[in-house]
Amino acid sequence: MAATTHTVTNQPPPLVGYDVFTADRALGEAVERHVAPELLDGVQEELAVLGRSAGSAQAQEWGVLANENPPTLRTHDRYGNRIDEAEFHPSWHRLLGKAVSSGLTDAWGRPAGHVRRAAGFLVWTQAEGGHGCPVSMTHAAVPALRTDPALAAEWEPRLTSHVYEQGLRPAAEKGGVLFGMGMTEKQGGSDVRANTTAAAPLGADGEYVLTGHKWFCSAPMSDGFLVLAQAPGGLTCFLVPRVLDDGTRNAFAIQRLKDKLGNKSNASSEVEFDGTWARRVGEEGRGVRTIIEMVAATRLDCVIGSAAIMRQAVTQAVHHASHRSAFGGVLVEKPLMRNVLADLALESEAATTLALRLAAAYDADTEEERAFLRLAVPAAKYWVTKRCTPVAGEALECLGGNGYVEESGMPRLLREAPLNSIWEGSGNVQALDVLRALQREPAAINAFLQEVGRARGADHRLDGAIKGLLTELADLDGIEGRARRLVERMALVLQGSLLVRWAPPEVADAFCASRLGGDWGAAFGTLPHSLDLASVVERARVEV
Repeated sequence: MAATTHTVTNQPPPLVGYDVFTADRALGEAVERHVAPELLDGVQEELAVLGRSAGSAQAQEWGVLANENPPTLRTHDRYGNRIDEAEFHPSWHRLLGKAVSSGLTDAWGRPAGHVRRAAGFLVWTQAEGGHGCPVSMTHAAVPALRTDPALAAEWEPRLTSHVYEQGLRPAAEKGGVLFGMGMTEKQGGSDVRANTTAAAPLGADGEYVLTGHKWFCSAPMSDGFLVLAQAPGGLTCFLVPRVLDDGTRNAFAIQRLKDKLGNKSNASSEVEFDGTWARRVGEEGRGVRTIIEMVAATRLDCVIGSAAIMRQAVTQAVHHASHRSAFGGVLVEKPLMRNVLADLALESEAATTLALRLAAAYDADTEEERAFLRLAVPAAKYWVTKRCTPVAGEALECLGGNGYVEESGMPRLLREAPLNSIWEGSGNVQALDVLRALQREPAAINAFLQEVGRARGADHRLDGAIKGLLTELADLDGIEGRARRLVERMALVLQGSLLVRWAPPEVADAFCASRLGGDWGAAFGTLPHSLDLASVVERARVEV
């Protein structure tokens, strides 16, 4: 066959060798906004180093290999001894090692720790999302352990270490450790109060032995786990180490690894406890209250992780359309494609802006900001994670048939997209959590309304949406059946208020016209034609 028939033309160049952080204008502006001036140069350089790594050919190859070679379970060694180990491809360890060494498990004790860590998590998980699970769990375990000062003193330096050491050994012998979590069981799922795993006290204070199972246990290769079990005083939180101090392995029988839709590089497992040693965290009967701050932190990571998927999907779509010609011109210059890309870019920027605002609230750690987070986190988790899948699907379509093949990376993004909406409480769980806060915590709604109120008067469509939200909040009778509608509206009003305050006028105008003003169809690409869509798309573009 003549070689001329294989000449490649009209294909975009590979999107590789770029700085994922610096190329993201919305993210860079959020970091500049929320980090103190005296820290900003150092934080920006730290994130740029990570951004260059995330955009490198090496990191992209690690992501591909980690997903093409998912973990395998080894229950026994060659002699028949039970070992219960999940084995990973070397690329997984390289991704995880880079995340830990970059401080993505170290937020709670550093200046601007949550903002710099959230930005880094958003940047680095664009290379590969699956390894974000143990990173998130390790980061989020810190506030739960702080309910027991002795446990926190022992474990927090290990959890926040920038050293990654794979392999199971006593935690005291490692330079850094990872944590997982086991809450849900077969019979209860999200209803953790229906758990049946039993915790029997031992002679030593705070020590128990567990018997039962966990239907979803995340990151089973971790060094320790926070789990819920029924103690004599009720549902209680426990720390379960994989390896005991004397070097023997704790009873932790991995029954199987889950075969999931996406998230292939990460191990999710079913485990059995039978004579498993555990240390109580917090008081008996207060397990949910003890672990709730861990859950809140992981929910925020679901928002950040979804923002990362959306950003990468939009980046790929805009890059393709900027270099692909069809119907007599470059795709990005075609009015209809420009409308689609701008619509996707709005969703991505709104998600990023909201995620970093929540991280900044953690850094501020005031009573008002804690009250704000009580409502804003579940509302954001509900809405942003739900928007991720349609964004990934539409972005894939922008690449046409090229986007439907595995080599493009878009199918991996699409399979990963539903994950964050399911983990750490699905949509209904988040909506009901918002209702509980509305009914029981007046300080939370006051803080939320004060936040969105900071943008009142700047856009008439936002003002109208706030007024409508207040009307809905004034009538909580029969609210459960319309909880999703209410929480969606809360999230959109919050996103709109943030964009009106901080985004370029063309972005805020397009968001308010479509999401709040009702001038929007049921699919992406239905923005009003009068908007400055070219500027919105240009803002999302990456130069390589």
